[in-house]
Amino acid sequence: MTCSKQFFDAYMGCALWASSDESNDQGGVPLDANYTPDDLDDSALRSMRADCDTFYESNRADIDNVKDDSACGHDFWLTRNHHGAGFWDRGLGEIGERLTKAAHAYGESYLYLDTYHGYIFVS
Repeated sequence: MTCSKQFFDAYMGCALWASSDESNDQGGVPLDANYTPDDLDDSALRSMRADCDTFYESNRADIDNVKDDSACGHDFWLTRNHHGAGFWDRGLGEIGERLTKAAHAYGESYLYLDTYHGYIFVS
């Protein structure tokens, strides 16, 4: 089963928003200021889709109880990368704890910009 469009779109949007182009000593400009999901390399899209589909399917019951696929997609990116927000701070109780543990199991993932080719890749 694949994740919902809302989940995947929010995941990609959060990844762009939470990543920067590293263009200066302060970290640069958030990628979403100049790029969209259309700028993601095909391999990045496949990798992101695979992670989202697997996470969504494995945690479907908890995600259904949250009743907000967009928030869950956003939180999946934040939580797996140990940002200062995510599933654990939405007041979801045990559901938030389970989703946090599940997201952490995916490890961290980062976007990086290849300015020569003009595409964004995921590592």
